[in-house]
Amino acid sequence: MSMLPMLLEAGGGDHLDIISLILNASPVVKGVMGLLIAMSVASWFVIGSKSLYLSNAVSRSMKFQDLFWKMGRLDDIWRATEKAPPSPVSEVFRAGYTELAKLQRRRQEQATDPAAAGEDLLGDIESIERALTRARTTAITEMESRVPLLGTTASAGPFIGLFGTVWGIMNSFRSIGAKGAANLATVAPGIAEALVATAIGLMAAIPAVMAYNYFSRRIRVIASEMETFSSDFLNIVRRRFF
Repeated sequence: MSMLPMLLEAGGGDHLDIISLILNASPVVKGVMGLLIAMSVASWFVIGSKSLYLSNAVSRSMKFQDLFWKMGRLDDIWRATEKAPPSPVSEVFRAGYTELAKLQRRRQEQATDPAAAGEDLLGDIESIERALTRARTTAITEMESRVPLLGTTASAGPFIGLFGTVWGIMNSFRSIGAKGAANLATVAPGIAEALVATAIGLMAAIPAVMAYNYFSRRIRVIASEMETFSSDFLNIVRRRFF
């Protein structure tokens, strides 16, 4: 109870607000705080942009799958996808349909002998399957872009803040050694400065780790939908064209 009046009489109470602590921090701690704030701003930008992107991807993919199963002809579905906004699942369809059309044109232009028909059939199906796999990989890569930044912020943010904490405590002990006195007025600014660095690190890391886990789950769900659609599309192609 008697420490607070002593601190106020020493003049330290006027300098323990957050803004003053940040402005009066040592250059190293200011650099740590600046880095953490930049990481936090970048993380929030990724959170906002990725939330909008994945939300559109999910809704557009659902609309495309409804359209796909309602329409019977693949060429009609292709023309519909040209007018609709792209989605991960529709891009998988477009890649598979493009490869199928290419193979169909080649089979019409080149007459194959009966002995090679089985090999050509197997090779054509594998070509379509590879096209679907490439499209899925491209879509997943696009969805995962910038998401690792959230993981980096979530894992490194607390440690960067801890570095600022350690540095602030070191400065506090240096002040004690220089003044030859260990009282609250001497150590409070350094300790408070250190805790501000820790708080900023946690403020950057907590939203980042939550968003990273959320986006990772949504991307896995969309990837699973693309894989299921690829299998269904390949089965349809086998039945209708091979």
